[in-house]
Amino acid sequence: MMTEFPWIAKYPHGVPAEINPDVYPHIPAILDKIADERPSCPCFTNMGTTLTAQQTKSLAEDLAGYLQSLPGMQKGDRVAIMMPNLLQYTVALFAVLKAGFIVVNVNPLYTARELEHQLKDADVKAIIIIENFAKTLERVIDRTPVEHVITTAVGDLFPSFKRLLINSVIKYVKKMVPEWHLPHAVSFRDALAKGHAHGFKPVELKNTDVALLQYTGGTTGVAKGAMLTHRNVLANVEQTGHWISSTFKKYEEVAMCALPLYHIFSFTATLCFLNWGARSVLITNPRDIKGLVKECQKWRFSIYTGVNTLYNALLNVPEFKNVDFSHLKMAVAGGTQIQKIVAEKWKSTTGGGILEAYGLTETSPGVCGNLPDAPWDGSVGYPLPSTDVTIRGEGFKDLGRCDDLSKVADYTGEICVKGPQVMAGYWNRPDETAGVFRDGWLRTGDVGFMDADGKITITDRKKDMILVSGFNVYPNEVEGVIASMPGVLECGVVGVPHERSGETVKAVIVRKDPSITKEDVVKYCRTQLTGYKIPKQIVFVDALPKTAVGKILRRELKDIQ
Repeated sequence: MMTEFPWIAKYPHGVPAEINPDVYPHIPAILDKIADERPSCPCFTNMGTTLTAQQTKSLAEDLAGYLQSLPGMQKGDRVAIMMPNLLQYTVALFAVLKAGFIVVNVNPLYTARELEHQLKDADVKAIIIIENFAKTLERVIDRTPVEHVITTAVGDLFPSFKRLLINSVIKYVKKMVPEWHLPHAVSFRDALAKGHAHGFKPVELKNTDVALLQYTGGTTGVAKGAMLTHRNVLANVEQTGHWISSTFKKYEEVAMCALPLYHIFSFTATLCFLNWGARSVLITNPRDIKGLVKECQKWRFSIYTGVNTLYNALLNVPEFKNVDFSHLKMAVAGGTQIQKIVAEKWKSTTGGGILEAYGLTETSPGVCGNLPDAPWDGSVGYPLPSTDVTIRGEGFKDLGRCDDLSKVADYTGEICVKGPQVMAGYWNRPDETAGVFRDGWLRTGDVGFMDADGKITITDRKKDMILVSGFNVYPNEVEGVIASMPGVLECGVVGVPHERSGETVKAVIVRKDPSITKEDVVKYCRTQLTGYKIPKQIVFVDALPKTAVGKILRRELKDIQ
């Protein structure tokens, strides 16, 4: 074992080579265990209000009871959750899973077109949505299979006076809730009351049951749901939990949760923190960086999760240096590579390094991680316990480990993964599933090499994919939207480097109507695409570079000015 997998010798003290992915029978069992061991454990805090483990469990079972009472709902049906980081998200998550349904995480900033696609593709029967974005749902609900709607306001789980004040300010003063009309929609608080009266009936769950449909473009750019089972996610909770075990103490840690819970990185990380009985401080609006810094000043937090852009933004707020970092044990980054300058500035500001990790939606998400406090070296570290990684070249040949970095090109190929965290497949897409697996290995589409010790370095990413602040943007989708714009003949989309977001979207367009402006394109895209997908660079040309068979040469688009 040690000869075949030399990286095991590099594991932090006490981290086993193999983990047991069957410690828990299902994801809600993590919460149940904490509630049994320490009911008063403060698990989730949002805007100064905290839910204990027992409160979270009780509320989740009330909501689960309501979901079970809905006509036509059966075990395995899909329930969408569309909201930012709120206490209601945690309650909804455990409620959906406890009731035997499958969670479909939805980005609340989705446009109507994006939302419609996901609800239809997942055949969603019910949705729990923050009312700020209910107008978006109203526009498409008649074209989706959604039968039941539960709406919530930001302060719905706050004490009564605070709830009334915050909800009123958001709706009537800040006017952040557009008028909406969804017949038969039920409020979150009414659903809790009705569910409490109805009662919750425990459902038999197996850890091989699908827990999440986590949408991703995978390696092809076609939006599809990765089927993550309870066992997949729980395995990753165990794998990452052992990675931090040398520094964490049960029931004593505080985690700052600024990344959205609908993103798989934050989702699994937060379950890992819950497993330690840690308090997760949920940040509803991480774009308000000054507000985020003020929240950081309130806590002696021990762990921070983020992406390069978030860390960079924090470091550029002068007040951040006044935060108390004396309890900070670990900062973890994923989604996109941490820039060296950001890693160095974080180290000098906080006294601790950033642990860079690698994963993808299809692996729940963790695959590799650097060692705690390891200096930045541009790598993504070593495979997690019970995770096998191989580098494959032409003909799926195993390229092995690179002993001589001067010959790294000979050892660079596609990163392939095996492990209990690897997804069951893509929802209703057997051909797509077959296309990413070979001989039991998940082909990530990412390119890199493994050094003699087993450390992985990524040299390229999924073909054509653009990574904006840790979020995947697929050129095919953006091209399709721009191409549908009247007056556009054709277009090509590519990612270009950006100092803050890592990459940004660039569109090269051939106009049919010469009067079209860059502003016209952006305005049109705003009706169809989430903000991070909208091109920040737009260039008009007479013709696009293409291959002999008419395929756009995306790499050449990068150089067009």
